[in-house]
Amino acid sequence: MASPPTAVPWVPPVLYTAVLAGGGYHAAVSDRPVHWAQTAGFAAGLVLLLLLEPVERRRFTRGTPAGPAAALLAVRVVLFSVVAVLDGSGVSRALFVLVPFTAHLAFGRRAGLLTGAGCVALLVTGYTVWVPRWWVQAAYVSDLLMFALALALALSMAAVAVREQQGRARLEGILAELEQSHEQLSDYALRVAELSTAGERNRVAREIHDSLGHHLTAIAIQLEKAEAFRERDPLASAKAVSDARWSAGRALTEVRESVSALRDARPFSLTRALADLARHLEDDRLTVTLDISGDETGYDAASLTALYRAAQEALTNAHRHGRATRIEVAAAYGPSAARLVVTDNGQGFGAAPAARPSGTGFGIRGMRERVELLGGRVDIEDRPASRPATGAVVTVTVPRSPLLAGSSG
Repeated sequence: MASPPTAVPWVPPVLYTAVLAGGGYHAAVSDRPVHWAQTAGFAAGLVLLLLLEPVERRRFTRGTPAGPAAALLAVRVVLFSVVAVLDGSGVSRALFVLVPFTAHLAFGRRAGLLTGAGCVALLVTGYTVWVPRWWVQAAYVSDLLMFALALALALSMAAVAVREQQGRARLEGILAELEQSHEQLSDYALRVAELSTAGERNRVAREIHDSLGHHLTAIAIQLEKAEAFRERDPLASAKAVSDARWSAGRALTEVRESVSALRDARPFSLTRALADLARHLEDDRLTVTLDISGDETGYDAASLTALYRAAQEALTNAHRHGRATRIEVAAAYGPSAARLVVTDNGQGFGAAPAARPSGTGFGIRGMRERVELLGGRVDIEDRPASRPATGAVVTVTVPRSPLLAGSSG
């Protein structure tokens, strides 16, 4: 495949016009009689060359096959020869400069050099045949040197034009790739936005379940207790109402703390939150013990919040579903990981199918998702053989440096 010789479209018409003007001027000022037929043929040849340019540009585009491009070059050479024969001034020899120029554009640097050498050889042969001892005549030697210099300039201009054309083609390719990359990035950005939205929905759902859901469950339990003991044990009923009121207040406080954390990023204390949770869950039928070891300083707020939500979920399951009377909560802050262990003496997860470790309960699933997002893990033992007096053991471990800090809120 060859490119059409139109990378510098203004060069051939300018040269044709200059040759036509030079030949016409020579015919007008020459002392010899004017041969009108010869002059008309000379002018007609140049007009045909001028008309060939727009026809070529209109009918042929980049990527023209080598055959048509070679045919066009041959037509030019024939017209150049006819014009040169009919020109009495000799100016038309400059037209042959376009032969290597056109060949370089259409077929490459090697073709341009070969045709340029051929033109010089043809001129030397012509001088040798028709001009005896031309090499000792300054005018002919000067013409040959000027022609060679014009060929060198034409080939240089063709090389520049080809490089410019290739650079434009590369630039167009790069722009096309950039446009495609931009479209891909737009698609990726849209997908990331969709994933971020889905992740935020899941986070909010977990937050509502772990915080408000826990307190609403506690309120329901305490109100059921108050209803059951209203006649038989007024003091227990009053305490249950008081605990329900505390749970409602705590739910409101946690909502406010969550909003405040989004604004001010206030530090969260897991030790204080666990102590508060254990103290208000205890009553005459449930004992909650708390054992804290180590220092929570240095742990990410997301990790501490995940452990607190896990404790809420485990305590709710043990109290409401497992009907435990004793729950042990142990939190240990190590140098590389923090561990929370909640042990109860209830009926285990067998009493609550929706909350079983392998089940589809939202609480357990949400707990696992929250912890796994931080690079931690959740282990649940249901009535382990090694500890038959216990109902279930929930162990949650999170690393000191979470994989996705802040993902779980």
